[in-house]
Amino acid sequence: MQQHDSIESQINTYFQNSGELSSGESEVLMKITAELMAAQGFVTNKALILKLLNKMEMETDVVKLDIYRSVLEEIVHRTPDDVIA
Repeated sequence: MQQHDSIESQINTYFQNSGELSSGESEVLMKITAELMAAQGFVTNKALILKLLNKMEMETDVVKLDIYRSVLEEIVHRTPDDVIA
């Protein structure tokens, strides 16, 4: 459980220090991180992206959709590009 809290804290700190996410966006990110930790035991950018896309497909509330989109943009923006050899 200690490691679980540590990873969530690291992700939250990473995005809060950027100042780019609102409190609602940070809350969504932390909730998704907690869901992934509970299900998989780890969190990756790819898993965050897939979870957000899944939530966006199921959501009908336009306000929540906008929050999910903003969080997704921020994660994709911060994810290093794959290098193709």
